[in-house]
Amino acid sequence: MAKIITFSNQKGGVGKTTSCVNLAAYVASYGYKTLVIDMDPQGNASSGLGITDKNSRLTIYDVLVGKHDITDGIICNTPVKKLDIIPTSTNLAGAELELATININRERILKDAIDKISENYEFIMIDCPPSLGLLTINSLTASNSIIIPTQCEFYALEGMSQLLFTIKQIKKYLNPKIEIEGIILTMYDKRAKLTQNVEDEIKKYFPDKLYKNTIPRNIRLAEAPSYGLPIVAYDSKCNGAKAYEELAKEFLKLNNKKRLKR
Repeated sequence: MAKIITFSNQKGGVGKTTSCVNLAAYVASYGYKTLVIDMDPQGNASSGLGITDKNSRLTIYDVLVGKHDITDGIICNTPVKKLDIIPTSTNLAGAELELATININRERILKDAIDKISENYEFIMIDCPPSLGLLTINSLTASNSIIIPTQCEFYALEGMSQLLFTIKQIKKYLNPKIEIEGIILTMYDKRAKLTQNVEDEIKKYFPDKLYKNTIPRNIRLAEAPSYGLPIVAYDSKCNGAKAYEELAKEFLKLNNKKRLKR
């Protein structure tokens, strides 16, 4: 069965989608069958993995509102071998309202869908919107763990504290097994004093959850989605690519240790 990981932060612009797409791509490039589920109506994970016709194909929206089953040709190939994606569409923006009218198990719709395909993958990575509505709640309810990308700024740190409260509530009422997988420091500038201050603050509260490998600001990372490619396929030699490659190695090493303990 796949390990299911949600990428989330209530604060937008912290490299959430970039981290989800590129970590998934590198994990897949190491031979692990991986699926990305785009739960963000903006659809950046979809376009970043080469899905340009989001509004003319079946998407995760059709699954959530009960129009189609997750096995109905919704899963798409990507430019990276062993990496698939379930894309989103702009219709997903209205799904919050549609899900709100469902009285039974509306928080578990995504989990029930993923259960049908989980055995086909080793990792399933979910990209969430920068909000704490029903789309994010569905993602957290379906997941084994959460990765929190955060920029080294005060507002990003504040957004993370709000997310931690939500995780606590999810753990209490919907998914007692969810845990924090790790925290990624993005747009990292080691020269800035604020960067060091934020990093020290996170280390104080989560000494065993902060990934050692950080992600720097990098123009090639910003360019890659416009070509529908993750950084491993766009420019594997740039600093951003090397950072995500090292992060993927760290991620896989930690997960292999956890599997051995089981």
